[in-house]
Amino acid sequence: MGAMKYEFIEHTADIAIKAYGESVEESFGNAAKGMFDVISDISKVEPVGEYEISVKSDNLENLLVDWLGELLFLHETQELLFSEFDVKIENFSLMAKAKGEAINREKHELRNDVKAITYHMLEVNEKEGYVKLLLDI
Repeated sequence: MGAMKYEFIEHTADIAIKAYGESVEESFGNAAKGMFDVISDISKVEPVGEYEISVKSDNLENLLVDWLGELLFLHETQELLFSEFDVKIENFSLMAKAKGEAINREKHELRNDVKAITYHMLEVNEKEGYVKLLLDI
């Protein structure tokens, strides 16, 4: 698998992401990177601010949706973009540090407006080392 962190999968009206990792935490972090790369070019997002995020759920699939939903909420309400993620998961409880900065329209080109993370195609495969999700854009 090597250096690949995530890939985009063709889908009719939405954008699907398959994110990889050596651990489920790394896959969750790479899914977040993929989502923010759909929103903007994350190579231009500097990790200058750090935000602590914690979410709990009853399974890994719901935890992935809740995690990305929380990031999307911060993006929309605080006008933030994130580019680095340090994720820890224990008993369906996620604690993470997300690093990024406020949106600067002269520096950050906004590509797509992500409306929601859907349950369609949602998959967390710990054994194979990936997560798959569909973004409603």
